[in-house]
Amino acid sequence: MSSIELPKTYDPSATETDIYRRWEQSGFFNPDTCVAEGVTAADAKPFIIAMPPPNVTGTLHLGHVFEHALQDTVIRYHRMRGRRTLWIPGTDHAAIATNAKYEKILAKEGKSRHDFTREEYFRQVNEFALDNQQHILGQLRIIGDSVDWSRLAFTLDEERERAVRTAFKRMYDEGLIYRGNRIVNWDPKGQTTISDDEIIHEETKSSLYTFRYAKDFPIPIATTRPETKVGDVAVAVHPDDERYRGFVGKTYSVVFADTPLEIRIIADKDVDPTYGTGAVGVTPAHSLIDWELAERHDLPFKKVINEHARMENVSDMLNGKKVLEARELVVRWLKDKGLLEKEEEILNNISKSDRTGGIIEPLPKLQWFVDVDKEFDRKGSPTTLKSIMRSVVESGDITVMPEHFRKIYMHWVENLRDWCISRQILYGHRIPVWYRGDDISCDLVAPKGDGWIQDEDTLDTWFSSGLWTFSTLGWPDTTDDLRIYHPTTVINPGYEILTLWVSRMIMLSGYLLDQIPFHTAYFHGIVRDKDGRKFSKSLNNGIDPLDVTRSNGTDALRMSLIVGVGPGSDLKFDLNKVKGYRNFANKLWNIARFVLMSAPDDVPRAPLTEGDALVLEKLAAFSREVTDDMEALRLYMAGEKIYHYIWHTFADDIIEAAKPNLKSDDAAVRQSAQRMLRELLMTSLKLLHPFMPFVTEELWGRIHGTDDAKTMLMVQAWPVVE
Repeated sequence: MSSIELPKTYDPSATETDIYRRWEQSGFFNPDTCVAEGVTAADAKPFIIAMPPPNVTGTLHLGHVFEHALQDTVIRYHRMRGRRTLWIPGTDHAAIATNAKYEKILAKEGKSRHDFTREEYFRQVNEFALDNQQHILGQLRIIGDSVDWSRLAFTLDEERERAVRTAFKRMYDEGLIYRGNRIVNWDPKGQTTISDDEIIHEETKSSLYTFRYAKDFPIPIATTRPETKVGDVAVAVHPDDERYRGFVGKTYSVVFADTPLEIRIIADKDVDPTYGTGAVGVTPAHSLIDWELAERHDLPFKKVINEHARMENVSDMLNGKKVLEARELVVRWLKDKGLLEKEEEILNNISKSDRTGGIIEPLPKLQWFVDVDKEFDRKGSPTTLKSIMRSVVESGDITVMPEHFRKIYMHWVENLRDWCISRQILYGHRIPVWYRGDDISCDLVAPKGDGWIQDEDTLDTWFSSGLWTFSTLGWPDTTDDLRIYHPTTVINPGYEILTLWVSRMIMLSGYLLDQIPFHTAYFHGIVRDKDGRKFSKSLNNGIDPLDVTRSNGTDALRMSLIVGVGPGSDLKFDLNKVKGYRNFANKLWNIARFVLMSAPDDVPRAPLTEGDALVLEKLAAFSREVTDDMEALRLYMAGEKIYHYIWHTFADDIIEAAKPNLKSDDAAVRQSAQRMLRELLMTSLKLLHPFMPFVTEELWGRIHGTDDAKTMLMVQAWPVVE
């Protein structure tokens, strides 16, 4: 009999907290002090993941657990392979999201940001963010993240502040960052600009109105936003459109919705003659396309909607009215004047802010931009930021998984416009530019002397998080961390931030370091409910992942999220799947209990019978197969194979076949079976550990019966060597 006796059932709630505490206290999450058995840190090949930093707006959701289960599985595998494995933890200040959430809290108290000085408001929001950060860090420990806590970073801490200002100044000095008047996406609800990639498009039914500005105006136009037509300065037609060729070059004076307008007819090849009437009203101040048209044709700009989505610079009938109210008034005016030729219902995409839900208004604003097409010198040759972003993916220096996201990325880069990086909120990295009269200073610190005033705007969150892979390693200083651990190996975000974040990291790392930020971008999908719907408050279908771990154990939740879910695929969350893997953890426990009861812990290394040797040969082949999957990031396949091997091959076939030999009167046969089962159990625990670290570590510790951290499973050598 074995001297090791396991309880009849496995209770994760009784062990997981203590196991994580022992992992953390060992110091082995730090790659400078820990690599697997037999390898020194100096000789080990680095493997690095920079954690996509969760927003400090609340608590973790199932999507976070999915992402972190994937990354932790990869990290634990490579640590056991003897690599110098670093998983960099951190959180994102998520400026707009955090700001919006805190303003809601203030609103419930009957207050707003205007009740505080800028410094007071910033301090309050930052305290709120850091409080949330502590909750998140606690949750990361619960789900088993084996991160190097000594390298914890926050996108708004002092180190990242210096990195942000250094990056901004370098780009400003080289002319890649500029301030100018352009059409931007304005969020009237959040009172700030947002980038193209922070917009969601909501399909809705809209009315398409076909009308003329006046009875004697020769060309009808169509629009879903007739209230903006009081800002029109032209009508554009295709130069080859015979219907309108005779009107090109003429200017018509009209009074539209009681507002005097001067409408010039222009010809432009970008107009689609087959869409609508083949003519479009040009509103340069409220459409990026029209802004570009106006620049090509030297047209004036007339702003008729303000930052609060109200009409301005128009007739008394419309002035001060909200946009939707003004739309109704203009339609009524058209009907009264007999100018409305047709009204039809269509499906139309409404642009909204992803963070606040506010309907976006394109407005001309003085903002800060990154010029993606400006040429600069790089090693004696001209290049652009867009070229940097394109070339490293085209060349294969960065592998994109799955492949179709590579095509999405390349298409996005080809159509990329200058990036608006300024935001009109108080929380975030403030633009490092100061003004005194006509003088401008861009530097890491405020210029000396009196009278300097810092720019009021803050930077887009994605600018600071775009520096993440190297700012977390000490940049702008040339540190050992930066030399050893950059470029990182893998980044593993959700596919929804391919353009928002991954692209920015490629841009900024390429420009500032002349390096790729990572070798592989492995995108995962979205966790949805069992019916395929997104989790949301309105649907009341939210699930707290910590409730799931309390009931079923962390390992069961992790496995349920990984197995069977390929790169980039969305996942339908099913609690029954979690319960199935909870049963699997108990099955593993019972397998170990049987083996330990059947094979003494002092069993001699007996010669193996031919049959038992064949079992271990097949196990070695299986281990190599799993290793190939792990190296190729086929985690969904590796996890499923290990599950079936342990449950069916090990438990149903091998143990059942070994039972007679365990009772054999022939000591050699009996000891061979005992040795085979123990070796099979040890290897199975190693293979499963990256996926289910808690139950495997608990079993390993009970089997080896020592408090020596070096004997922990997390730092044992993987069963397949190079």
